[in-house]
Amino acid sequence: MIRYSAVTAALLLSCCAVFAQTQGTDPAPPPSAPQTAPQAADPAAPAVTTTEGATVSQFQKIEDSWSDAENRKDQYALELVLSPLMVNVSASGDITTRNQQLADLMNNEDKTLNLDQKVITVRMLGDIAVANGTYTLRHRVNGSEVVEKGVFTHVFERVRNGWLCTNSQRTALPIASTAKPKKQSTAEEPFHIPFFSRGEKSTTTTTTTTNPQQ
Repeated sequence: MIRYSAVTAALLLSCCAVFAQTQGTDPAPPPSAPQTAPQAADPAAPAVTTTEGATVSQFQKIEDSWSDAENRKDQYALELVLSPLMVNVSASGDITTRNQQLADLMNNEDKTLNLDQKVITVRMLGDIAVANGTYTLRHRVNGSEVVEKGVFTHVFERVRNGWLCTNSQRTALPIASTAKPKKQSTAEEPFHIPFFSRGEKSTTTTTTTTNPQQ
């Protein structure tokens, strides 16, 4: 009986020691994953300059309407393309307004005038679009037909559901000459004997020698 009591007491003491040890030591928290700052969504910004697609086609139609109005001398059609605030800088440096452009269109009697414009790039800046391209202008200057080729920059502003040109600038490209330069001869020039007419006096001085008298 005494032996049984001693074993029971020993078990109780060991259980108390284990309980006290577990109460005095808090279990370590599980390691947490490193926290990173939340990254905001950064979608790729769309390119503002394009050389193909629906945007270029849209502005090519506007440029075609512009050219067609110039060629047919259609004042109403040209008014649908040009903004009332338009400023035009020609290839020669002349600055005109929209009203002056319309007046020049109606007063121009050149029946050979033909304008062709081709859009190369379009840059979208919200409600502003910048179109760059090439142009070919056939017209008469001092009675002679001239073919002017160059580049243009047209600035359009969105108005309601359409676009109106507010600024236009053209730059003519130099025309390369197809004539071959004349080759200069390196040979010596031939000897030239001047001919004198009867009315001209010779510039040569003649010395006359006389014999002394005996």
